[in-house]
Amino acid sequence: MKKPILTVFTPAYNRAHTLPRTYASLQRQDCKDFIWLIVDDGSSDNTAALVKEWQKVDNGFEIRYVYKENGGMHTAHNTAYENIDTELNTCIDSDDELADGAVRKILKKWNEVKSQGYAGIVGLDADMNTGKIIGTDFGVGKADTTLTGFYAAGGLGDKKLVYRTDVIMQYPPYPVFEGEKYVALAYKYRLIDQEYKLAVLNEVLCNVEYQQDGSSMNMYRQYIRNPRGFAFWRKVCMQNPEGKKRMLMDCVHYCSSCQIGHIKHFIRESPRPVLTCVCVPLGWALTLFIRRKAKVQ
Repeated sequence: MKKPILTVFTPAYNRAHTLPRTYASLQRQDCKDFIWLIVDDGSSDNTAALVKEWQKVDNGFEIRYVYKENGGMHTAHNTAYENIDTELNTCIDSDDELADGAVRKILKKWNEVKSQGYAGIVGLDADMNTGKIIGTDFGVGKADTTLTGFYAAGGLGDKKLVYRTDVIMQYPPYPVFEGEKYVALAYKYRLIDQEYKLAVLNEVLCNVEYQQDGSSMNMYRQYIRNPRGFAFWRKVCMQNPEGKKRMLMDCVHYCSSCQIGHIKHFIRESPRPVLTCVCVPLGWALTLFIRRKAKVQ
């Protein structure tokens, strides 16, 4: 039997209540040329039992399951990449649905562009409840882009990324900071942007629903709990900036994260030390704002 081209991987942490709809969306696919990899990030609910039952069913696609100690989304991505052996991969979160026909659309697009040196494909997310596109689409006739270029040009909203596995593995894994459980997934994507473009597929590939206990809904608390992870990400952003305005914002956030994390020598370690000196007072103002907002949440 020919090995599938695509792995759909799903990090899961205590999402047994939402994971069945992700599973159902995969069952509905009109093309089953994919593997579903669930990375259980230390769940204490019945995620493992659910997956075990699904593996007994003739789904038309292989289901793989890997358990790891809880370490946060970025560590689940590290584990996923270590266990993927297909040409392409994409992440569908445990509270999201793969849009109907998404696998077929991805593979069709890839067959059209795979010889052109792209890192993969970028498509659209839509709101699960309203059907509206998250943020903005790519416009008519746009063949390719980088994420950095898309957002720098005014693009908005999360997008669905399908990467070549060999490209993903060219870059370092997400770093792990003791006692912290968050590093921006965009770290790898920013590095890839420096050398590759993504082929644009201006169609919805994923339907999303942001959970109240998800990282997107608790960002201010994430800032407080994971300052070294955020400081690391802001340094990467300053090294590979979207633009001057965005670099200033990243520098202010870098100062704030270093202040929250009591990180010494952060000016010396900054890729933009002069700008960092200027931004220190703004960093303190942002730190006060973050602490106040985190209490409200």
